[in-house]
Amino acid sequence: MTSNELREKFLNFFKKKGHRIAPSSSLIPTDPSVLFTTAGMQQFKEYYLVKPSPYGKNVVSSQKCFRTSDIEEVGDKSHLTFLEMLGNFSFGGYFKEEAIKLALEFLIANCKLQIDNFTFTYFKGDKEVPEDVESKKIWLKLGIPENKIIGMGREDNFWGPTGLEGPCGPTTEIYINGLEIWNLVFNEYYQDRNGKLTPLKQKGVDTGMGLERLAMIVQKKSSVFETDLFEPIIGELQICRGRTSANLKAERIIADHIKSAVFLIADGIFSSNIGRGYVLRRILRRGIRYGKILNLPRHFLIPLVQKVIEIYKDVYPEVLSKQADILTVIQNEEEKFEKTLGKSLKEFKLQIAKCKLKKMSGKVVFDLYQSYGFPLELTRELAREDGFEINEKEFEEEFKKHQEISRAGAEKKFGGHGIDNLQLITYNLQLTKLHTATHLLQAALRNVLGEHVKQMGSDITPQRLRFDFSHSKKMTEEELKKVEDLVNQKIKENLEVKKEEMSYEEAIKRGALAFFKEKYPERVTVYTIYNPSDPSGQVFSKEICAGPHVKRTSELGHFKIVKEESSGAGIRRIRAILI
Repeated sequence: MTSNELREKFLNFFKKKGHRIAPSSSLIPTDPSVLFTTAGMQQFKEYYLVKPSPYGKNVVSSQKCFRTSDIEEVGDKSHLTFLEMLGNFSFGGYFKEEAIKLALEFLIANCKLQIDNFTFTYFKGDKEVPEDVESKKIWLKLGIPENKIIGMGREDNFWGPTGLEGPCGPTTEIYINGLEIWNLVFNEYYQDRNGKLTPLKQKGVDTGMGLERLAMIVQKKSSVFETDLFEPIIGELQICRGRTSANLKAERIIADHIKSAVFLIADGIFSSNIGRGYVLRRILRRGIRYGKILNLPRHFLIPLVQKVIEIYKDVYPEVLSKQADILTVIQNEEEKFEKTLGKSLKEFKLQIAKCKLKKMSGKVVFDLYQSYGFPLELTRELAREDGFEINEKEFEEEFKKHQEISRAGAEKKFGGHGIDNLQLITYNLQLTKLHTATHLLQAALRNVLGEHVKQMGSDITPQRLRFDFSHSKKMTEEELKKVEDLVNQKIKENLEVKKEEMSYEEAIKRGALAFFKEKYPERVTVYTIYNPSDPSGQVFSKEICAGPHVKRTSELGHFKIVKEESSGAGIRRIRAILI
């Protein structure tokens, strides 16, 4: 049975049992307290708190999930950073008995698995929460021998909440051949930010079963990497190398990380040094580094990306529609890291040779991070391979020291005595003008070059703006003049810059541009640059943005493009000023 068939079988089984199928949500959660979607229940979190669900009381889904909690284990038979979580949910509908019966029926009747290979766990209780006697009794009632039902503590059989607070409760788990397959969570409590548990007014069911692990069992494979969800990627990787690698772990890490990268970028995340972008950069650079260990050729990630897209394009069409962005970001990151990787590895070896007592100083680790873009986690991993530890506390101190120096440097620009009110007003006004000019520039680029132009990054100082955008070739002098003239024309037209607040969904519906989805909360600010007197109602620019902006474009003065250059594969960069 293929993985696609398994996914469909699961969704249709629960649909026939009265569940509505809900589409997978983005890997970027609406909950601001978590970076990524790590579980199927996250998009349904509020429905356990008596808020009406648009799907009704019973729901089923196959949810994209991304986790780094087990990243060190990736490469064994079952751990991954990207996975699909099959789950059925009930918000005040059914509870323990029906959830357990449905799970057992699906695995035995639909997946044709042998009950002799199953074991089950349940929550044995602690000082705060009593033993889940009910779940144990249900398993016994279904004919499961008592010696196959094992009581476990809170660490193993109590789940949640996701984020800083939320629904949580005891779990019962299903293991097949010793591998955890399905986790059935019974949300009975609400845990606040202080860890206090309060009984929920409405009990609920939240289950999660990894599609990759289920496929491994059903397809009778010894690891998730041998299933049809990974075999094409591993096969392509071996073609790139010209032979099968003896380093199985390295192959698996690369295959897992490239899949994660494809889905993260498809959901609007780009490489950076902060937040979600940093995590993307970390897994890409980790994958590239293992590629070097296997002596893979340059740009070896690109054919692997194509295989990931082939596997998932029919189920998650965003990986196909965002293919150009995915290829551009990954190739750009690979080229950036390759430029410094040789030097940084050489520096790492030199520093390791100087280390005493098998410990690497935090200052050295920070220098590798600052000078070569080496993520802390990658240095930690390299050090561990050589039998060394790193002084992480010292690294944090160096990082904070760097931040303080940066702040002091900013103050020094204003005379070394802090920023007085007049200087601060001037500084902010110039930033505000350039911010609005950036919106005009992007609109002009899309007008002259085409709507394929998308913002890939920007940086604004009081002196200039820098704008990175997707475009495959160098702009001609004629194109640059057209863009510059169009921006200046819109400045002369004295267009209004209107600010509105609305939901993210409404903003997109109204045509607002939003190329950095991971930055946006549920409610956003939209800036529209237009002529309110124009009877056609034509808008020149409409973008989701946190601001600030001027009120009218005439405040900007004259716009001048200083330089246009490459910023990576498929990315161009413009530097411009206002005079």
